[in-house]
Amino acid sequence: MVADGNAVADGLSVRKSVLGDEYVERALERSTPFSLPLQEFLNEHCWGNTWSRAGLERKERSIVTLVALACGSKWQEFRTHVRGALRNGLTEDELREVLLHLAVYAGVPTAVEAFRVADEVLHPSS
Repeated sequence: MVADGNAVADGLSVRKSVLGDEYVERALERSTPFSLPLQEFLNEHCWGNTWSRAGLERKERSIVTLVALACGSKWQEFRTHVRGALRNGLTEDELREVLLHLAVYAGVPTAVEAFRVADEVLHPSS
């Protein structure tokens, strides 16, 4: 399941690769004794036991993640994962196609918001 059998270490490595060292370090530094267990859970289970699995490429996992976040209206996380998807090799054209496809299966209002948020990430000065 994980590369070296250490879900925490593997998860932290994958998380940094997808989201960027600075983003992950900032999240960990901002942790409090209350929220630190969530960060540990994310590293071990989300990133170590899920994102580190064989079977899907990271780019494919990014597509699934974007769609799930959009369907759940989790726009802050969607924004974060747009950046991650780009780091995982998703092109702007592919992102556009994913979001157009989303319109058919998740609804036009969801796709409208997804396009708006993605456009903010892709073109921050607009």
